Amino acid sequence: MDTLHTFTAAVEDAATRLDIFLSNRFPDISRSRIKTLLEDGRVLVNAKAVKAGHKLKGGDQITMSVPEPDGETPEAEDIPLDVLFDDGEVVVINKPADMAVHPGAGRATGTLVNALAGMKKPLAPTGGPLRPGIVHRLDKDTTGVLVAARTDKSYHSLVGQFKDRRTSRKYLALVWGYMKADKGTIDIAIGRDSVHRKKISTKARVKREAVTKYKVLKTFPLISLLELKLETGRTHQIRVHLAEVKHPVVGDQVYGKRDIPPALPKAAADKLKGIKRQMLHAAILGFTHPETGEWMEFSAPPPPDMAGLIAALEGASSNDK
Repeated sequence: MDTLHTFTAAVEDAATRLDIFLSNRFPDISRSRIKTLLEDGRVLVNAKAVKAGHKLKGGDQITMSVPEPDGETPEAEDIPLDVLFDDGEVVVINKPADMAVHPGAGRATGTLVNALAGMKKPLAPTGGPLRPGIVHRLDKDTTGVLVAARTDKSYHSLVGQFKDRRTSRKYLALVWGYMKADKGTIDIAIGRDSVHRKKISTKARVKREAVTKYKVLKTFPLISLLELKLETGRTHQIRVHLAEVKHPVVGDQVYGKRDIPPALPKAAADKLKGIKRQMLHAAILGFTHPETGEWMEFSAPPPPDMAGLIAALEGASSNDK
C-alpha cells in the first residue's frame, strides 16, 4: 500500500526547486529516494509529473505517493513504556531520553514505534510502514509527552490539529545565561542546513516560519529555567531558536555545546558532568480527542537527570542567600 502525502506550497516556497522542497519537508527520506520517486512519476505538481528542478509557485498543489518498502515493518520489542493514557484510539506516552520515535537510516530497533508494536495493540497504518500512528515527534534525547494514533480516524484528526495549531504544547528547558525579558517571543524562520543536512539553521537558503514563546520560571547561577510554548512545530525549533539568541539549551551537543563554567556551583557542575543530552522536556500536551471531542491535557514531570540538576541549582541558590 502506498502512503499518499498531499500539501500546498506556501508563498515563501516560491522559486524553490521541487527536489529541495521535498528534501526539506521530508528529512527522513534520502535525496536519492526522492530522486527515484520523481523519476517514477510519483510526485505530481498540480496533477502533472514534473522534473526535480521544477520551480514551485505559491499555491501549487503537490502530491507524493511513497510505496511501502518490501518486508519493512517495525520489529515488536518488549520495551517498558510510561503510558499516560490508552483507550484504543490514541496512546499517550511519557517518552524517555535516548529513544528515537521511529526507525530510520541505520536504526531499526529500540525506538518508540518498536516499543508500541510490542504492546500487541494496533497502530494507525496511515503514518507509513516504519512510523505507524506517529503524528508528531520529539528528538531522540528530548523527553516528555507524545501522542500516537491507534486508528486512521484518530491519525487524520491529530495530524490536522497539529497542522492547524489546535494543540497545546509546553516545554521546560534549562538554558545558559539570562533572558533579556521575563517573557517574550522568538520569531525567526528556520530550515535545513544546505551543507550539514542533519542540522537546522536560521541561515538556511529555504526557511519556514518558526515561532516560540518563552517565560522565565526561575533563575539560578549562570542558568535559567524556561517554559516554552510552540506556535509552530519545526524540527529542532526550540534548540535552534535558543541557540540563535545566545542562550542554548544546557547539554545540547549539537547547537549549544559548552564547557562547564568554573563559576558554576560545584554540586550543579558535578551533576552536569554526567549529562550528555539537551535539558529539554515536553511537559504538557493538549489536544481534542478524535472520537469524543473532549479537550484532553497530559503532563509529565522532568526526568531524573533534569530534576536532579534543577535541585542542585536550587540548593546552590539557597546557599547564596
